[in-house]
Formats: sequence, C-alpha cells, structure tokens
Amino acid sequence: MFAIVYLAVAGALGWQISKFLLTSKNRSGGSRIWLRLAAAFGTGTLIVTWALYFLAWFLHGVLGQKRPLILGNIVVLLLAAGVTGFFIWRGRKKGGEKEILIADRKTFVKECILYGLLLAFITFTMFYVFQVRGTWLLSGNTVFSDYAPHTAMIRSFSMSANFPTQYPHFGGEDVKYHFMFQFLVGNLEFLGLRIDFAYNLASILAMLGFLVLLTQIARRLTGRFAAAVIASVLFFFRSGLAFFLFLKEHIAADDLFTTLKENVSFIGYTPNENWGLWNYNVYLNQRHLAFGLLIAALALYFFLDYIEEHAASELKGRGYWKGLFAVKDAWLPKQPALAALAGAILGLSSFWNGATVIGGLLILAGFTIFSRHKLDYAIAAGVSVVLSFLQTKIFIWGNAVSAHFQWGFIAEDKSAAGVLWFLLEVTGVTVFGAIILLFFVDRKCKAVLVSFLLPVVFAFTMSLTPDVTVNQKYIMISCAFLTIFWGFALVKLFGRGGTRWIAVLLALALTATGVYEFVLIVRNNGENHRIGANLESKTLAWLAENTTEKELLLTPRYSLSDVTLSGCMMYLGWPYYAWSAGYDTDYRGRLAVEMYTTEDDELLRSLVEQEGIDYIIFEEGMDFDGIAAREDTIARCYQNVYSSDDGRLRIYNAK
Repeated sequence: MFAIVYLAVAGALGWQISKFLLTSKNRSGGSRIWLRLAAAFGTGTLIVTWALYFLAWFLHGVLGQKRPLILGNIVVLLLAAGVTGFFIWRGRKKGGEKEILIADRKTFVKECILYGLLLAFITFTMFYVFQVRGTWLLSGNTVFSDYAPHTAMIRSFSMSANFPTQYPHFGGEDVKYHFMFQFLVGNLEFLGLRIDFAYNLASILAMLGFLVLLTQIARRLTGRFAAAVIASVLFFFRSGLAFFLFLKEHIAADDLFTTLKENVSFIGYTPNENWGLWNYNVYLNQRHLAFGLLIAALALYFFLDYIEEHAASELKGRGYWKGLFAVKDAWLPKQPALAALAGAILGLSSFWNGATVIGGLLILAGFTIFSRHKLDYAIAAGVSVVLSFLQTKIFIWGNAVSAHFQWGFIAEDKSAAGVLWFLLEVTGVTVFGAIILLFFVDRKCKAVLVSFLLPVVFAFTMSLTPDVTVNQKYIMISCAFLTIFWGFALVKLFGRGGTRWIAVLLALALTATGVYEFVLIVRNNGENHRIGANLESKTLAWLAENTTEKELLLTPRYSLSDVTLSGCMMYLGWPYYAWSAGYDTDYRGRLAVEMYTTEDDELLRSLVEQEGIDYIIFEEGMDFDGIAAREDTIARCYQNVYSSDDGRLRIYNAK
C-alpha cells in the first residue's frame, strides 16, 4: 500500500512537471494522455527518488538514524504532495487553454488495445524470469547472473542503510555502477512490496513508459499508427544474421529439427553473442536500461519541435543549410529555461543508466546539426553534463570514466571489412538498411534517422570502461529508435500490392533471429532452468541482523545466494561484476586467495586488519582460484559466531 502511494505521489508531481516538457501541440495524432502518463512516471520517479536518497543519506550519516527511509519517505512524500498542490493551485489561478488529453475516441481505443497488449507481454516476461515461490526467489538461467549484483544492491537499501553507497560485490569503496533504479526498488520493498513485485513493477512501468514514447515518436514522424505498432514489435524481436547462419549450419549437419527443438543456448557467431548480448534478454536482466531510455526519449520528444520547425520551412539546397548555420535564429535560444529542464532531466538519470545519457546526448548532437536555436541544445547538454559530473564527484573516487579511442568494438577482425561484417551479423538489416531508407524519407525523417545512427558510430570508436563489451548498449539504443523507420517501411511496402511480398520477406529478415531467441528465453527460464535463493534462510537473517553497511565480509565468490540477498558488503563477490564496473579485482583477488589458503596465523591477521575485514565466511569444501581453503587457520585466529543448520557454512568474527 505504501509503495503504491509513493509511486502515485511521484507520478502526480511528474504529471505537473511534464506540462513544461511536452509544450508542443499534439503532432503525433495520438492521445496526449499517454505521453503525459509516461512522462509523469519518468520525471516524477526520477526527482522524488533523488530527493529521498539524499535526505536518507543525511538522516543516516548526520543524524545517525539506522532506518532513514522511514522518516525520509514521510518527509519527501509530504513535500512532493505540497509542491504538486502548489502547481495545481497556480495552474487554476493562471487559467489558460484547457489541455485536450483524448482528442479522438477511436484512436484512444486503438491505443488502449496496443498498450494493453504491451503491458500484458511485458508483465509476463518480467515475472517469468524473476519471481518468488513460497520462500524461494527464483531467477531464470539467462538473467540470474546480472541479478546477483542488482538484488544485492536492492537489499543493501531495503534491509540495510547503504549510505554513502558502496558496491556490495566490492564493499568498502565507492560506487562506480549506476544504482538509483536499484535504490528505487529497494525503497519499494522497504515500503512493503515483496521483492519480485517491487523489481517487476518498477521495470514494467519503465519499459511500458519507454514504449509509449517510442510509439508516439513513431506516429509523430510517420503519421501512421500501424508504423508505431510494428515499431513496438520490432523492439522485442531483433534483426540479425544469427538465425540464418544457424539454419545453414544445422541443415548442413542434418540435425536442424532436433536442434531447434532441444537447444536452450543463445545462438550467434560473434564474440559473446551466446550471452544473449543483442536480444530482449538484455532488457530483462538490465532492468534500469528501460528507465534510462524513457528519460532519453522524453528529451528527444521535446527537441523534435526544433527539427520540425526547420524541416517545415520552404528553404531548399543552400538556403536550407544557410538557415541552419548562417542566420541569427540558427544560434539564438528559443526557450532556454525549458531546454535546461530537458537537460536536467537527462543529466539526473546518469546514475540510473549512464549509457542512455550518453546515447541521448549523441542523438541530440545530431538533432543540433539539423535544427535552429542551437544554443538551446548547448544549454541542455551543458546542464546534463554538469549534473552528471557532480554525481560522479559525489559517488566515485577518482575518475569516473577513462575515455579513449578504440576501433572496432569487439569485432575479431578490425579491418574495415571485418567491422562492417560484424555489424551486419549482429544487427542484420537494421543499421545498413537504415542508410538505404535515407533515400525514401522526407528531410525531417532524414535528420532524425541520421541522428539515431550516431550511438552506433560511438560504440565502434570509443571505450569508457575496462569492458568494452558494454558498448553494445549504444548499438541497442540506436536499434531501438530505428524500429520507427522500419515500421514505416513495412507499412508503405505492404500498402502497395506489388511490393507486399517484399514486405513479408523484410519482416522475416527483421524478426526471425529475435523470435527464435525469444523462444530460447522462454525455454531457458522455465521450470528446471532457474536459480533459487531462500528468502527465509537463517544465514540471510543472521547477516541482515548482525552486520551493517560499514562492515566488510570476506566471502567465497558468490553470485546470487542468500548471502548476497542480505545486502551485506563483500570484500570480493563474483569478480566479473566489479571488474566490469572498474574496480581493481586483481588486487583483492590475490589477497583473498592468501587469506583463505594461508597456514600462517600472523599473515592472516595482518591481511585481515590491513583490508578492514570484519567477518569471514567459510563453506565446507570451498576453494579459491583452485586452491583449497583452510578453515583451521581461520578457526585458530577468530571466533566462530554462526553455523548454518546443515553445518556447511560458518561465519567467523574477525573484528
């Protein structure tokens, strides 16, 4: 109940704020209410959750409250309700033209059907891969790995007070990974929602909100409702050559039907494609990505006004380009305050999902070229970058990113031909075909389409993190928005009798790989394909009750377990999570091996004190990097304070 109140109050505030960002007339032809609802959830949740976070940090760090979310929620919700009331009062006093939220009932009914179907599909998939049964939290095989750090972060807020925030799989240091979506979920669980309902509800609203904006942008650019519908379908089922290469391989091996029936592994012939790196699975395990896309799409929708303004002019040839660069209006701001607001909303999402902020700014850079009033873009970008910079200074020790040129992304063949073939393999016709579509769309769509391609260029030329694989987010951002133009292309082709067969073949090329991979998602996350952790484990309860966010635990290399679900701070959990976020896992990995395997009592005591270890967890028969762990040394040095019921796990107090 309290969690729903939180979302409702945040949404009410967001409803008022969205009035400022959605200033344009209803140019999509759709019902404005959907835009307002999506924007309300995104902006309201963003602002209220940030306010709650910093207030809770103050209550915990300065006033010493152990459970700061209690008072924090009360104060923030009262303030949000008060600000919302002020906006409503001011709006009524000011008067003005009444906003029409539903202009056409037939259109509204069609949209209700579309968004209802999307809601049902998203809800099914989110709960299918992450659910609670009895006392067990079940995560599907294709997602549990990413859920390990995410659920640990969630629980560090709902069961502890992770302020200032640390990364649970690398405790005792800063937080380099965007965590605010997990804070939102942790607060919803704290307010009474079961963890699967909290995580799934926030994810469903974020995904649906983004798809509302995507389809409304599609309708605004193309003028076709069918194009918007197809774009939403193409979003879930990606293009790529993997399925066609897979067919070729297994037809040659004469085992196609058996393999299609029994296979549970993602297909692909490029590095890490068998992780499900390019399909809908990414949105299922990286739940915060959809929220970031929602905010980015909102900023893009605002600036579409600028693209449309110049595209609608009668200027042609040199006059068109002169109007973009060689006149005063090309540079002078038009509505700087609103541009700053759009930039602020985008910048505030940096620690919700940083990749979508960068992707959004790249697309806006493209918009800038084809728009007048370029100083508005500069204002938005400046505000966004400043807010992102401030957040990194608050949360990260040292440099947040290490930007450097890196050609070719993860293509094994770095030649121009090799890189282009790699891009064709992973995106199919989506990216290369979009270049062809440039010759068949009006200049407004040309400007937008070119801008949507810029994150792809960035992915293949720059790296910001130790793990360049994360650049796939930029390619997925481009592909998500390019579905708009492929939806339009299919509508146009199918509308002409002589080209319907081309539309059918194109639809097959655009979706075949994604459809088969969705079958694999369903197959590999069903019964007997899930990883479980006991939410009522005595080990979990002991850790939650007896450890705090200030205490560091030396543990086995846990992924998703009852230990990680306690929200405790691990010296080194599963190292890939921390390494890909930018932590020095090699250093801690070496010392963890020494602490677990040494026979020297003094060496163990020295290292434990040096590294600030408060507890050591030992599991029967464990090893570390292939070396058998020695409990006898640990037992001689420290007191055993907990043993699990089955006797396989023991905790030693190292303080």
